[in-house]
Amino acid sequence: MNAVPPTATPPAPSPLARLLDRVGLPAPLALGYLGLLIFMIGDGIESGFIAPFIAANGAGGDIRASYVVTAYGVTVMLASWLSGALSQLWGPRRVMITGLVIWLVFHTAFLGVAVVGENYPLMLLFYGLRGFGYPMFAFGFLVWITAVAPNARMGAAVGWFYFAFTGGLPTLGALVASFTNPILGHYGTLWLSLGVIALGGLICLSVRERTGYTRLAAPGVRPLQSLMSSMSIAWQNPRVGLGTLVRVINTAPMFGMLVLFPTIFADRIGFGEGRWLLLVSTIFGTNIFFNLIFGVVSDRLGWRTTIFWFGAVGCSVTTLLLYFVPVAAGADYYWLALIVGAMYGATLAGFVPISALLPSMAPENRGGAVALLNFGAGAATFVGPAVVSLLLGPAGPGGVVVTFAVLYVIAAVMTRFLTVPGESAGAAQPTGRAEEPGTVRVPAGESG
Repeated sequence: MNAVPPTATPPAPSPLARLLDRVGLPAPLALGYLGLLIFMIGDGIESGFIAPFIAANGAGGDIRASYVVTAYGVTVMLASWLSGALSQLWGPRRVMITGLVIWLVFHTAFLGVAVVGENYPLMLLFYGLRGFGYPMFAFGFLVWITAVAPNARMGAAVGWFYFAFTGGLPTLGALVASFTNPILGHYGTLWLSLGVIALGGLICLSVRERTGYTRLAAPGVRPLQSLMSSMSIAWQNPRVGLGTLVRVINTAPMFGMLVLFPTIFADRIGFGEGRWLLLVSTIFGTNIFFNLIFGVVSDRLGWRTTIFWFGAVGCSVTTLLLYFVPVAAGADYYWLALIVGAMYGATLAGFVPISALLPSMAPENRGGAVALLNFGAGAATFVGPAVVSLLLGPAGPGGVVVTFAVLYVIAAVMTRFLTVPGESAGAAQPTGRAEEPGTVRVPAGESG
């Protein structure tokens, strides 16, 4: 009689893995978060000076430099959508490799050919094409996270993503540039960013978790079908389309205020450029930490509840405070501006769970939901400044700010309808099924 071999017992998680899982950071992807942070630092190094650098090195003025930045914004928006759609077909890791290569190749071409030759058409081409790089890398990793993280800790896992993302762009990236620009100059600092990007990319791609190495879509799904489904999900599952609009409103006022506020705060109120930049650093520095805090809190309180109260309602209030308090108090009460700026940065992070909620609303097509979510993030870069352009003349800055506050109220109303399958709009948001640390949940892929 043949002996039956004993069943192998899986190895127990290490103490470090248990600690990471406890704080909501998926242990198999931990190194990827570090690599993402370094990558985004490299991408954010240029954030404080790229427009004037382009204007002074071949563009021939601020207006033509803005066209270069606009071309970049268009490709960022497109790539933000493609990152989710292509991750379904290729697997997230391959999308990330593609984004890394695009960034390195076209940044080298931009600096080594277009800038050296002060060639404006090549600036438009190379810098614009480089815009495909960081969204494919970063948002490809976000798809990987949503495919692996246990549902009960998805909010925290996404919070860690945005902690790394915004920690690099623009916060630590701009800080690095503040030290290197006086030593290397703008041109040398831009070459430095190439090395930082390469380092972050190599670290992130050293992750060995296998889900990200393979396609997430069902075997029968064809490329065109996958790309179309990542947009058609907006009307096939209207809740996902509604969630995309919430994602647009999330950061559209922020981008609009970055266009509207510099002159008002620095000149009209009298803070000066230095204190205005410190205020910006306060807003985004606070936002970094609250991205993580609200990611963890949302897994306990509920994703939709967190978005509604802390994100949409909170931002509606703090948007008004951020403008009207400094205008009323004046330059002598700068500390009040810092307080309300920190409050806006904190409430802005209340939207973090949207990146966990939308994929859970479409479990049969997580990649498509993430693709649409990322498209909303890219669209916000245009919607905010467009509102400023349209309303600043007839309504003035106060009217623009009130409009932004109203948009957040509209987002709050829409959030009440963002329900996961099996949940009614009035029911409490489930925080997900508890899973054991280390459990890997492979998404079902797209429906054929």
